[in-house]
Amino acid sequence: MRFLKLPAAVLAALFALAAPQTPALARGAPDSFADLSAQLLPTVVNIATTQTLKAPPQGAMPNLPPGSPLEDLFKDFLGPKGGAPRHVTSLGSGFIIDPTGYIVTNNHVIEDSDQVTVTLNDGETLPAKIVGRDVKTDLALLKVVPKKPLPAAKFGDSDTARIGDWVIAIGNPFGLGSTVTAGIVSARNRDINAGPYDDFIQTDAPINRGNSGGPLFDMNGAVVGVNSAIFSPSGGSVGIGFSIPANLVKEIITQLRQFGAARRGWVGVRIQPVTEDIAEGLGLSSASGALVADVTPNGPAARGGMQNGDLITAFDGKPVADSRAVSRIVADTAIGKTVAVDVLRHGKKITLHLTVARLDEGPQANPKAPKSPAPGKPKSKLSQLGLSLAPIDSDARHQFKLAGNVQGVLVTDVAPDSPAAEKNFRAGDVIVEVQNQPVHSPDDVMKRVDADARAGKKVEIMLVNRSGDLTFVALRIG
Repeated sequence: MRFLKLPAAVLAALFALAAPQTPALARGAPDSFADLSAQLLPTVVNIATTQTLKAPPQGAMPNLPPGSPLEDLFKDFLGPKGGAPRHVTSLGSGFIIDPTGYIVTNNHVIEDSDQVTVTLNDGETLPAKIVGRDVKTDLALLKVVPKKPLPAAKFGDSDTARIGDWVIAIGNPFGLGSTVTAGIVSARNRDINAGPYDDFIQTDAPINRGNSGGPLFDMNGAVVGVNSAIFSPSGGSVGIGFSIPANLVKEIITQLRQFGAARRGWVGVRIQPVTEDIAEGLGLSSASGALVADVTPNGPAARGGMQNGDLITAFDGKPVADSRAVSRIVADTAIGKTVAVDVLRHGKKITLHLTVARLDEGPQANPKAPKSPAPGKPKSKLSQLGLSLAPIDSDARHQFKLAGNVQGVLVTDVAPDSPAAEKNFRAGDVIVEVQNQPVHSPDDVMKRVDADARAGKKVEIMLVNRSGDLTFVALRIG
């Protein structure tokens, strides 16, 4: 090995260049979290709920042979008359946001409860009233009547929380009482399929059962998240916890306090993600934006001129990275506000203007799983894609329960292991458009697919009506 002897001045310059550069905003690990914990612990509360479960009726007693030892077992459990109602308690966490007694927690902590009790850090116990709750973001607002003003936490700006920043979580794990744990922000913008507005902060600060509803603090003592979920194969902390960002919490809690419910924006579109195949089929350079699959008649988007197949790239001046982003942006937009929406339509950028309406938060019916009717007799076959097609007639409408206003080409059968099968096509689907062109017969579909294949297209974009919902599907034909 050769060693080079360099002048001292050169060595000093090289070491200066090689030394790690500390970002201006970076902060080192604190020597202790004690002072910050002492300051914040009084703002965190323990929440206990009681729920009454009705006992099974007398008829619920199993039909057992007389004298069976199981008969005594069920009588002991259910009681001589089917058992009395049972009271079930559960524990969670929350934090004070106003000295007058307003407390934030998770909706799942207090959901279906008959009674909610809050225990302050000094041990005082107070009954709590539910001011409002929001299922979609799993947030709830409680109110207690204290004898004196309470210490309150302050919200921070969760958008400034960076991966690697130190955070501490305070809560009531396993009912043990106020507990402080520390970690870092592990990731941002996590979607864990908890709701339509998922945008979680992930942290490795240990969070366990009972921590739900408690705050995630930054090193300035500001709340940057509400601890809501953990990933845990065992039920205990494995260092993957999820917190609702404070900026979303502030908006929802303000609405709960003012109206008792969340008030979200709505424009009347159904959107879907842009996959790599869809992006290629639309001639896009990247799989970004939100694809409009359906527009509600007479809704704000329809009145603003939005059409099926439009690709939303910006909403009210905010870039739209994906379908989840546009859902959150629209929901957070003020009701009654007129906004500009940038869309790509057939490759051309268009700016639309529409007025945001209020989302109806009423109960939504669960869509029924589509049935798999017996395939009809194939009348036309697209061998390359694995689709058997037929025109829609009265018999087809009856067999597949198609509404009278559904128009297009009916899928009667799907070949196994075909491109169509891979994209979950099924008998009863109706192809409405192929590459933004309406189709009315199997011949229309065949001609369009053949023409695009000859032109060198690799992906065909089809607009499909499935059980009343419109969805864009990208089929690879190359």
